[in-house]
Amino acid sequence: MIKLRQLLFCLPLVAGLCARAAETNSLVWLTASDLAADSVSAELRGKALWPLLEDIAHQTGWHIFVEPGAAHVASTKFSSLPAGEALHKLLGDLNFALVPKTNGPTQLYVFTTTMKNATQAVAAGKRVVKRQKHVANELIVKLKPGADIDALAKSLGAKVTGRDEKAGIYRLEFADAAATDAALAKLQGNSEVAAVDYNYIFDAPPAPQMIANAPASATPALTLETPTKNDPCSPVVGLIDTQVQSLGSQLDPILLKAISVVGDLPANTASAPTHGTAMANAMAQAIAQASNGNSPVRILSVVVYDQSETTTSWNVALGIQAAVNGGATVLNMSLGGTTDSAILNDIIKQALAKGIVIFAAAGNQPVSDPTYPGAYPGVNDVTALSHPGQLAAYANFSPQVDMALPGTTVFSYGGQTFAVQGTSPATAYASGVAAGTKGLNCPTWAQIQAAMLQKFPVPAK
Repeated sequence: MIKLRQLLFCLPLVAGLCARAAETNSLVWLTASDLAADSVSAELRGKALWPLLEDIAHQTGWHIFVEPGAAHVASTKFSSLPAGEALHKLLGDLNFALVPKTNGPTQLYVFTTTMKNATQAVAAGKRVVKRQKHVANELIVKLKPGADIDALAKSLGAKVTGRDEKAGIYRLEFADAAATDAALAKLQGNSEVAAVDYNYIFDAPPAPQMIANAPASATPALTLETPTKNDPCSPVVGLIDTQVQSLGSQLDPILLKAISVVGDLPANTASAPTHGTAMANAMAQAIAQASNGNSPVRILSVVVYDQSETTTSWNVALGIQAAVNGGATVLNMSLGGTTDSAILNDIIKQALAKGIVIFAAAGNQPVSDPTYPGAYPGVNDVTALSHPGQLAAYANFSPQVDMALPGTTVFSYGGQTFAVQGTSPATAYASGVAAGTKGLNCPTWAQIQAAMLQKFPVPAK
């Protein structure tokens, strides 16, 4: 039997969202229960009052009320300020009152005359789900056995720029978008083609944010047991993400030699941690607590983001294949997009058929629309909590979501404390819990997943 107490653990919780606004405007709002004060960072150029307040409401879950006619355009830049100081800089000459509520969301009143005149409610609202972009001149094709990709490409006037013969998938490049669209229509009716898709683009994941004047986060107390090769009780977590940097001398032994599907990567010794480094730290915290600090679990970093920190469904598909071929028994995908890809779904089905356990992020928009690959059948779709039993204000709540875990990881890197927030760390925690529990007393994966569904339910929206 599973010791369900091993699945109950306490992790740093932060209410708010480490989010990005438009490319030229960013607002990051972190509120940590274990830190002295809120940490707000912003770089805004000409952002109007109403969308600014909508962004704050979206990230914090506050109820915000504005005096009709109040106006302001925010142009400011600052880092790691407490909420009060941040609001002064964001709201300029406008008056405001921040009113915490014991049994409900905090309320923010913004006004020019008196607080009682702030009567117009600002709702975070349902975010518009943006259509996922794709590479304009590329398609991904899965062929049926015996089909000739080179002959097919020649007939379409395309060039084969990527091959995975084992999976039977290929990347085709065309002269322009019009030729790509025309080829897609032809291939959808071709008897030799099992599936065809655009090559969809996944945006860069949220970057960890430094928390100024915060005490260093403790390194998880984790004694690494020597794993037995091919032992089903010694799980390997395939972290399909950005490059993972050093986790420090105590935790580096948990990392296997990384695999990159985007070419050779230089050693990353930057002063700021990557998203992959943050996810590895979150996993290590969860592994340590789920396994009582003794574990044979290892993490296999599979790099699918290039130097521009974007990736595509082609790279993610290759990353899944590489992780499975590299011995991963658990896959962590702290990423997602809004488009259902038949190619990606097929690759995931192949992994699931081999008994691989998969966790994926539900997405950082408070909508009921599915995020892929998390929404695919058989994948554990993970959303985020801001506090125990409370869905984070930013978190996806689609019917496909399976479980909810803490939405923030706080960790040390280069002598500084960093935090990253969203369904990404929630997913990494889930993967760590599953792997740590497997390494502790080796229940079946079905038992582990059933226990996690029970212990980490999705709160009602």
